[in-house]
Amino acid sequence: MSDRVEINPRVCGGQPVIKGTRISVAALLEQLAEGESWDSLLSGYPELTRADLQAALAYARQSILHTEVAVLNPA
Repeated sequence: MSDRVEINPRVCGGQPVIKGTRISVAALLEQLAEGESWDSLLSGYPELTRADLQAALAYARQSILHTEVAVLNPA
């Protein structure tokens, strides 16, 4: 895990957040998926840096790469 992303059961129900904030990785990804620009996110969350956004994306990528997918055989 990145030194910028943390999981703490006492913060946002244990969701991954940017360390030292209550800004969840999921919230950032959702806003990026909706077309929000990095500059807009950074102005909306002045406590974040570009490195934090990069860490959120890297965390999401690692999560996807380490997810097992069950393949079902149709009968």
